[in-house]
Amino acid sequence: MNIQQLEYLIAVDKYKHFGKAAQACFITQPTLSAMIQKFEDELDVKIFDRTTHPIRTTDVGIQMIEHAKTIIDSVNELRNKADLLNNVLGGKINLGIIPTVSSYILPSEIFDFLKQNEKVIMTVKEMTTDNIIKALKSGELDAGIIATPYDGANEFYQDFLFNEELMLYTSDADQKKDTFVVPEEINVEKVWLLEEGNCLRTQFENICHLKENALKPKNLEFLASNVSTLIQMVDKVGGISILPELAVQQLSESQNRKVFRFRKPFPYREISIVYYKPTYKQKIIDEMISAIKGSVEKKLNFSKAPGDFVNVKPQ
Repeated sequence: MNIQQLEYLIAVDKYKHFGKAAQACFITQPTLSAMIQKFEDELDVKIFDRTTHPIRTTDVGIQMIEHAKTIIDSVNELRNKADLLNNVLGGKINLGIIPTVSSYILPSEIFDFLKQNEKVIMTVKEMTTDNIIKALKSGELDAGIIATPYDGANEFYQDFLFNEELMLYTSDADQKKDTFVVPEEINVEKVWLLEEGNCLRTQFENICHLKENALKPKNLEFLASNVSTLIQMVDKVGGISILPELAVQQLSESQNRKVFRFRKPFPYREISIVYYKPTYKQKIIDEMISAIKGSVEKKLNFSKAPGDFVNVKPQ
């Protein structure tokens, strides 16, 4: 029996498929199957019922896998303890990020953090806030980066990362008569939105009373999954959308001329990292928070003048 066998058991239980589990573990399926068979023979137990599709974990197997997870956690904690004693930041961490944030901090802040801490092994998934919360509860994720406050995240630890202003992106030439806008001035029949379940969509809906987009062909059902698509729709078709401040940082000079601020109080969103409980991965989370905050603060022009801004809740 060895640690790898326990990891293979957990993977098969998760994916309910030997092929997918082998792929996730970066080994061949015959090797994974042989290792699990050896484990079952050694302990004289049957962990998986291979006659069902998807594969079913037996009652005995469920108990064995729960114990295996505890052992893996203990081993990882021991490894992390050794790294800390050697003053080295290291270990595995699974992170979920909402898509309207990941596009802007993953290739910059997250990549820089990993380059500076080569012993940290990170898995990042783009997920909606609801799915991040579910994955945190199931143990699939160690931490998630979401817009806060969020009612579903009340049971988790939460650390603030940054605030970013929400701005209007429009192709409407009439809008250029004024630098600032109020929600009442927006043509709500020409708004491009993200898909249902995206918190930035909810925030826009909370700012404006929205209608069906009149620019959209009647025979088209369309909801974007990322901010870049919204920008392209405004550029090519017309209309308006809402952009977080980090997205504005990446626009071209001509696109920047299409960006307008709302009038005071300026709407903004708060971005935080949430996690279930302090663990042996806490040091990684703390250092990552410090790296993201230090870098993003230099990019944003967010004013902290009292009364100038109002947080648009994502839920």
